[in-house]
Parts: sequence; structure tokens; C-alpha cells
Amino acid sequence: MTKKQIEISAQDVSAIEKPSNRARLVKAPEHFISQELIADINVNGLNENRRGFLRKGFMSALGGATAGLVAPLALAAGEGDPAILEKQEWQTTLGKNVATMPYGVPSIYESNLIRRESPGLTRVSAASVAFTPLQGLFGTITPNGLHFERHHQGWYNINPETHRLMVNGLVKNPRIFTMNDLMRLPSVSRTHFIECGANTGLEWGNVAVPTVQYTHGMLSCCEFTGVPLKVLLEECGADLKKGKYMLAEGGDGSGMTRTINLESCLNDTIVAWSMNGEMLRPENGFPLRLVVPGVQGVSWVKWLRRLEVGDMPWNSKDEAVHYIELMPNGDHRQYASIQECKSVITTPSGGQQLLDKGFYNVSGMAWSGRGKITRVDVSFDGGNNWRTARLETPVLTKSITRFNINWVWDGSPSIMQSRAMDDTGYIQPSIKTLRNVRGTRSIYHNNAIQSWKLDSNGEVSNVQVG
Repeated sequence: MTKKQIEISAQDVSAIEKPSNRARLVKAPEHFISQELIADINVNGLNENRRGFLRKGFMSALGGATAGLVAPLALAAGEGDPAILEKQEWQTTLGKNVATMPYGVPSIYESNLIRRESPGLTRVSAASVAFTPLQGLFGTITPNGLHFERHHQGWYNINPETHRLMVNGLVKNPRIFTMNDLMRLPSVSRTHFIECGANTGLEWGNVAVPTVQYTHGMLSCCEFTGVPLKVLLEECGADLKKGKYMLAEGGDGSGMTRTINLESCLNDTIVAWSMNGEMLRPENGFPLRLVVPGVQGVSWVKWLRRLEVGDMPWNSKDEAVHYIELMPNGDHRQYASIQECKSVITTPSGGQQLLDKGFYNVSGMAWSGRGKITRVDVSFDGGNNWRTARLETPVLTKSITRFNINWVWDGSPSIMQSRAMDDTGYIQPSIKTLRNVRGTRSIYHNNAIQSWKLDSNGEVSNVQVG
């Protein structure tokens, strides 16, 4: 760290000790898109006119979210706060019985923190995305009920008693496994992130969506349990000299199929049935899915029904027509499956508002499909100066790492950015650097530095810099 960075850090730490300097932040509004606008975008697409309606609706909702906040907070700062001095209802009455809700749910005061579908991505919701609310999460693990969804023909509740997994191709002993067969094999539990290849895809051309839920919410991180792929292939006598690839086929109506490069993923891929200690949720592939750490989410095939070992890629419909990228020279970039090193500040982030000058804990997430995060730098002036953030433990391979940094806001406009580095030495690029190589007509694998603009009135918005 430079001398200036050390001095700034010392100022930030001292600010924590002064309660008057601990500033307040307003959460981003949740309901700002009308059903009429959603229908219009789904039919006609997201042009500049409709982008304007999105921004207008969002800013209107933001104004409503901050209205009336000053007075209650000022009252709480007085000599006698009734929330402290007076007995509350829950202190004088009998609470609910144990097992009132046999499967627990979040507090009613957290009801706004849900997955949300973004308009304009697809024409039907059965083949769409529901985004994880990253702005409201802590640590690194995504709750099962908030794990993002991406379907190609909707999801079903599949009976595990009748579900089967076939393993065939270049194997000595082709087999069909029941769920009971699979769950008797040696299992492992590992924590990994999963990110859709199209995450942040709306931002390739220009700023499109206002909050981190929509810019980066096709991202989740969970503990998965299942049988290692290597164990399963050994059980079937797979020829791993001739067999260089594997076809994974899903049991959904779209027949989702993906080619997997065995050399790059054999040692850490899991055929999983559990997520965060319980069976997979139906929308996340119950009863069986493939977990391919570091690789784009479409290859984590859900409702897994077949694995075929082969000696060349299959060029299936889902990889010859979809999930390819148009390069500036007209070529198509295919099989670019690794999710490169990436990070984003989640608090403060787009749609939130800072009500006071003073101390803030700036927090975010970093991840890399090639290994561990080794460093995250944060800038508050659009990339002119950088400070190194704290990486919170655990720091795991191909998993989300939480970072934090202390900051004292003096009320000046600011551009907040984070830049991650992984243990291969890869450094997250700027959007300009990425576009110089890949152009502006892509959808997939946008791992550019995200910028949040902070105005002097405290409003935080999405902006592209550099």
C-alpha cells in the first residue's frame, strides 16, 4: 500500500469508533416495473424508449422509498426512544409454538427479498431467468430459495423413484442408475459458484438495468453434495484415453444437452443431488444435476438423465446455435465455457441511496472459474486510484469470496469500482478492454469491471466507465 492509502485506511478505521460518523443507507426499491411495460418489452424488445421508461419508473420508486425516512430516524436520535423505553408486544405476550411452520420461511419483513424475472430476455417465462437479489445477501452462500433460475422449457417436480441416469458411449459397462444406486456411492460436499454465461450480458452495449440484482444476479454459490463424476465413470469402465469429451443430457422438455471437456473438469465435477444440506429444489434440477465448477451454468445440466463418453464434441443444438458469441471479425466464438475472474460491489450499489456523509462498509463478491481469488482492489474515483480490500474467509477455489473495505464518504460525487485477481494472475478487465477484443454484439461472458455512480445527493446508479 502507498503512504496515502495507509493514511486513508487509518482515517476509515478511526471513523468506526465514532457513532455519529456511521452513515445510513436506503435499500433499492423492488417493485418498479409495471405489468404493462413487462408485456411490451417481452413482445417488442428493450429499445432506448423502453429503457427510458424503466429508468423513469425506477427513479420514481426510489423517491418513494426514501420519503418519510428522515423524521423517524431523527426521533430515534432524541433523548427518549420509545422503542427502547416502552415494552413491545413481543416482550409481553406468548410467542408462536415450535414447528408452527414445519419448514421455516424468512421473516415477513424480508418479503421483498425474492428472485425477480427481468423483462425483455425471452418471450415466455418458461424459458427465462429469475435473478438472485445479491444486494440483500451476506457472506458467500446463496439460500436455496433465492438461487437464480434459468430454464429452457420450464421445470417439473420429478419423482426420484422413477428417475434414471444412463451412462454409455466409450465405456466397458454401460449402466442405468437409480437414485438409490447413486446415493450409495462415495459422495463429496464442495462449495462452488454457478454463473450463467449471459450474466451481465445486457450491459455489453450500454447501461441497461438499474440494480445489481439485474446486472449480476444470474449468480449463486452453494454447497453441493453428490458422487464425483470420476467415480461414476470408473464404475462404468470409461475409456479415458479415447474418451476426451462427455455429453450431458437433461430430462427437461427442451432436451438440454452440452458437451463437457473431460480433461478440464474430470477431477472436480460432481453428479449432485443435494444443495446446502438438503435435496436440490425442483427449479434447480431435483433430483439430479451436474455440477461443473468454474464453467458457465448451462453446462450444469439439470434433471440429468444421460452421460455419454465420446472422442469429439457433439455440436448439439444448445451449443451450435445458442451460447456462441459473434466476434468483431464475423467469426463465432464457440465452447468458451470458463467463467473468468469477476467481481462486483453489492453495497452500496445501483438503486440504493446514502443518506449521510460518514463511514460506510463497502462490500461485494468476487469469483473466478479458474481458481481462487487472491486480491480485490476498490476504487472510489473511477479507477484513478485503487485500495486493496479485505478478503473474508473462507477463500475457496471456484467459489465466491466476500470482500469488504472501509470508506468515509465526504459528500462528493464518486465512481465506485472493484477489480479482482485470481491465483492464475488474471486481472478483471475494464469494459473498454473487453470490447476492444470482443466487440459490442456479444451476450455472453461479460466479466468487465462494474461501475456505480454516486451523486452528491447520495443516489447510486449504474454507469459505464472506461
